[in-house]
Amino acid sequence: MDYLPIPDAAARQFIDSITVFEEYQRTRKQAAQYAGGMYWKTQGAYEYLVKTQRDNSQERIGPRNAQTEAIYQEFTTRKSTLEDRLRTLRTALTDAQRLNKALKVGRTPAMVIDILQALEDAGLADHFAVVGTHSLYAYESAAGVRIVPGALATQDVDLLWDARRRVRFITEMERSEVSMLKVLQRADATFQRKEGQNETAINAKGFEVDFLRRMAEGDDPHPFRFSADEEDLWPVQAVRASVLTNAPPFQHVVASATGHMAMMRTISPATFVDFKRWMAEKAPAREPLKRNRDRRQADIVQGLLDQGLLIP
Repeated sequence: MDYLPIPDAAARQFIDSITVFEEYQRTRKQAAQYAGGMYWKTQGAYEYLVKTQRDNSQERIGPRNAQTEAIYQEFTTRKSTLEDRLRTLRTALTDAQRLNKALKVGRTPAMVIDILQALEDAGLADHFAVVGTHSLYAYESAAGVRIVPGALATQDVDLLWDARRRVRFITEMERSEVSMLKVLQRADATFQRKEGQNETAINAKGFEVDFLRRMAEGDDPHPFRFSADEEDLWPVQAVRASVLTNAPPFQHVVASATGHMAMMRTISPATFVDFKRWMAEKAPAREPLKRNRDRRQADIVQGLLDQGLLIP
């Protein structure tokens, strides 16, 4: 067998921790809408409501009247409620992570968890999908099994950028005034662009993040750099990556050995199987050892599908 079910206690704990994690993330996004504050400012005989942003910028809402009084009341009440709920959930999440670690719920590499959460925090997670070997962590988490380590070993993660949503992506990058490399450095400050490989970031321990994209089609920009920062990364065109870009999405919470969690967005298991079989049989210039691993990974995921542990 290339996979075994996780113990019942670990399975129950993971289900409970996912509930806490998802509610924490949902509440965190809601609370972000109430970042900053509101206050009344007097200027001569004129009093008006001011909204402050997280970056200390200010927006004048309007003169003090029944409407702005209601806006102020709703904002302060909702902000306080969400902050209280977030504090409670943060405590529950810490407890869940501790139990995850004790019961050995997960084993997704901690660096992958940190990268996924950095993308989430930057508001960019929807633009990327994990593809390749690391997708197996999402599949095994959803299926409640442990895949044999030999099928998982790798020292890099592939992130597929969705060029179809490039306009929104560019807008969000410009608004946040951040580069993709800086986002990765929030996960690990030692990440830097790999010399001679503009699509790859590598950290001080040799862990690599490769950014892929579909072959340019239509009005896709090419070449394309993630931001105006000259040190930023350039996603590389990958053969048949359009198959992955157009694949049905699949996502599941994954956990590391430390108990920390993140949402992994990837491709449907059925697409993974088909693509891995193509890699094993037809991909040009593929190393024999990698072809064997591709074939094994495809067989493992197909087995999970055949047993009804995964939905295609």
